[in-house]
Amino acid sequence: MTQLYDRVALIGLGLIAGSMALAMRRAGLAGEIVGTARSAETRATAAEIGLVDRVTETAAQAVQGADLVVLAVPVGAMGAVAEEIAPHLKPGATVTDVGSVKRAVIDAVAPHIPQGVHFIPAHPLAGTEHSGPRSGFAELFDNRWCLLVPVPDTDPQATARLRTLWEGMGANVDEMDADHHDLVLAVTSHAPHLIAYTMVGVADDIRRVTDSEVIKYSAAGFRDFTRIAASDPTMWRDVFLTNKDATLEILGRFTEELFALQRAIRTGDGQQLFDYFTRTRAIRRGIIEAGQDTDAPDFGRVKKS
Repeated sequence: MTQLYDRVALIGLGLIAGSMALAMRRAGLAGEIVGTARSAETRATAAEIGLVDRVTETAAQAVQGADLVVLAVPVGAMGAVAEEIAPHLKPGATVTDVGSVKRAVIDAVAPHIPQGVHFIPAHPLAGTEHSGPRSGFAELFDNRWCLLVPVPDTDPQATARLRTLWEGMGANVDEMDADHHDLVLAVTSHAPHLIAYTMVGVADDIRRVTDSEVIKYSAAGFRDFTRIAASDPTMWRDVFLTNKDATLEILGRFTEELFALQRAIRTGDGQQLFDYFTRTRAIRRGIIEAGQDTDAPDFGRVKKS
């Protein structure tokens, strides 16, 4: 691949930003990669493992001279970071983000973006339950989707360049309106996470099932709830607070479906249960056929070497 940006600044050095640094380096997409993080410990770790070419103490220092700035902090912190870096952004630079909510990020960040700087929100649909600067790996985005959410009057060339970057990092790229994005993610990610957190919490509450049994016999479905529920608590707190309406709408639908299944179980309606499970099984097959997971017994989560 051709080098697309002379200097990239990563604000936040967790799983996504770290994987971006490694993926950009793998494909030669950036000249210099600069990074910073709020925590001194994170900055020290990133410097120690050579995650980026240069680590700075502040976001303002990191963005100086950068052609691309990536906001990779929890969505609740994006507005404050945008305000901090605004006076230091290079004219003609692109600012993007990796948050899993888009309307709230646009509302928080866009007012701070100076004239002549391009703001192109984005969301890579990739991740693991791990976080921190040691958790990234270059293959994270391979054959995963990244959604670009350009704001009105976005420069098409700046969008095309960012699209090429994500494709160079291995991702499939699509564009989507912010509100539709937030509804789609409420279905595919946000509500499932909340349900997983709830199920793990329920197991913790039912004292008739001991902690040792929960851990010992979790090779069943519970294991996969715990994987999701191990995700970063700050990030997910902010997701639910900033995508409130869409998440509540989907949770309302979920509650209706749950009541229908409760009724089928109570009344012994085996046909309804069978038909329902047949429909949901087809969705799983569709995900596998789309190349977004495998049908291996480990759910495709073989540890990367």
